[in-house]
Amino acid sequence: MLVAYLEKIGRGMIALLENCGRIVLLLSDPEPFKRRPNMNHVLHQMAHLGVDSLPIVLLTILFTGMVMTVQISHEFIKYGAQSSVGGVIAIAMGRELAPVLTGVVVAGRVGAAITAEIGSMKVTEQIDALRVMAISPIAYLVVPRLIACMMMLPLLVVFADVIGTIGGYLVATLYSGIGSFTFLQSIKVFTVVNDVTGGLVKAVVFGAIIALVGCYKGLNAPAGAEGVGKATTGSVVASIILIFVSNYFLSLMLYR
Repeated sequence: MLVAYLEKIGRGMIALLENCGRIVLLLSDPEPFKRRPNMNHVLHQMAHLGVDSLPIVLLTILFTGMVMTVQISHEFIKYGAQSSVGGVIAIAMGRELAPVLTGVVVAGRVGAAITAEIGSMKVTEQIDALRVMAISPIAYLVVPRLIACMMMLPLLVVFADVIGTIGGYLVATLYSGIGSFTFLQSIKVFTVVNDVTGGLVKAVVFGAIIALVGCYKGLNAPAGAEGVGKATTGSVVASIILIFVSNYFLSLMLYR
């Protein structure tokens, strides 16, 4: 049994290294990234991947800010620290909750869509047709989605910061009895610019992860509808895992 378990671990490590190698090969040719992307295609992807994701992101972060305030406000009031609630909510939103949850939500929606779209194109041999016409699939498919995700995710995080803090403000003032001035003043006292800019840096990295993983899984999707489904599921899982792992190392670098 031990041998079988070790064999399973070994196969998993080999598969992981193979995937890492394929991603490196995907990015190894700098030529597609040097070309000027089709701006119409980029704008279309920005609208599809960013603007269409805004409602679900705002809804998720709004209730996250509200429930977090419900959880901490009474504990802070118990120990006489109600003047810190607003600052804690704003810092948590700016540094962690807004970028990470936005990344997870976008990975579930956008990463799956990217993989399914490109995977379907591969299965129906449309990507082979691009190569026949001397059009680089990387330049035509990957680069616009990469730019769109890296530009739109920070904008979504800005909206998430605001709406999450508003949700915390509503709960703190209407439910927990904390004064409006106390809540807003604590935000002014405790938060600094780096709390917001650090989250935006994270969002850029998360956007790159979502786009690259989604495109990679789509370009390497197995044949058939079942293969596209497996690639889509794998894309979402891999993106979310990489977001949490990279979040740890980014936090170490940004908030020492």
